[in-house]
Amino acid sequence: MEEVVRYTYRLRPGATAEAALLAEWGRCRWLWNEAVHQYKTGRKPTFGKLSKLLTEARARSSWLREGSQVAQQQTLRTYALALQHSFKVKGRGRPRPKRRKDTLPSLGYTVRGFSIRDQRLRLPGGVTIPVVWSRELPSAPTSVRIYQDTIGHWYASFVVRRDTTPAPDVEGAIGVDWGVTTTATTTDPAYDLPHLGHRKRCAAELAKLQRRMARRRRSKGVTPSNGYLRAKHQAAKLAKKAARQNTHDARVWAKKVVDNHATIAVEDFTPTFLAKSRMARKAADAAIGAAKRELINRGMRAGRRVVLVPPAYTTMTCSQCGTRAKHRLGLGVRVFRCDTCGHTACRDRNAARTILATAERGRAGADDVRHAITSSRDGRLVRSEPEIPRLPAMGKR
Repeated sequence: MEEVVRYTYRLRPGATAEAALLAEWGRCRWLWNEAVHQYKTGRKPTFGKLSKLLTEARARSSWLREGSQVAQQQTLRTYALALQHSFKVKGRGRPRPKRRKDTLPSLGYTVRGFSIRDQRLRLPGGVTIPVVWSRELPSAPTSVRIYQDTIGHWYASFVVRRDTTPAPDVEGAIGVDWGVTTTATTTDPAYDLPHLGHRKRCAAELAKLQRRMARRRRSKGVTPSNGYLRAKHQAAKLAKKAARQNTHDARVWAKKVVDNHATIAVEDFTPTFLAKSRMARKAADAAIGAAKRELINRGMRAGRRVVLVPPAYTTMTCSQCGTRAKHRLGLGVRVFRCDTCGHTACRDRNAARTILATAERGRAGADDVRHAITSSRDGRLVRSEPEIPRLPAMGKR
């Protein structure tokens, strides 16, 4: 089986190519605004009517003829689809005009309007753009969307078909516990995801730019200076770079975990409350949510058994005997000690093993965790219930 997905890559256009893209965007934006005007005047513009008007306009205007007809038709097709959705989707408003100062460029091309040669993207008008191929395309693309983000970076989003055949069968299971000091602590230390601190590494330069912005900030209602805008742009680029590095690390780590384990027990941890704590900056740098999302998505696509285990009492439960501690462990206590069996282990490692034992059992009651841990320790496999995507909290039936 196959699925239709988008693969996005970074583009590095030169000055000539960027000027050509912006000029093409100017033509497509004019067509969009003209289509909006057609609707406001009561002419009911369908895609067929808009295509006919485009043919007539290109015959009259040499400015439109200089652009790609494929990109212009795709703009009108996108408008017709947006207008159709505005009547069917609740809360979706009618398409509005696109102003140059507050709308980012976005161009669409079908397979007739682009090609890939010598690892470069070739567009109509002799425009050739280098592509940063971070991964291989799974199939020949059927369309592409070229767009620019808020900090001026260009991207190409290809529509491709990806094989959904499950990955080869493997053996083994792993439990994942999320944290701040170590982003992901697993039952096997070889698969831990360390906290690499990409944002912390550029914190000094970012603080310098923020001070520069503060010095050059003008009063409210006054047009900001070019120096302030340059500093703001550079600060945004630093933040974007750190975010991309976190995403890359999460993808590499998730692929390594999924390729080598059949069962993946993931702590169903929601790190939003950390934004209000004194660990907010470090928690944001760890990007726990992005790593968790990438691991779950890859595991489901590969056909692995992914189980979400609630974090309640996982830190307080001994992974050897299943005894629950009577008091919660403070964040400063990094070593777990069981008063019943004397087991001593890293706090997060013990939680990861408890999460794995809970997933293997398939239930999350306190007695079930204790039985699963005992059975695993005795060398007997515990039969799990089939496909449980999310387990209830421990201690609740």
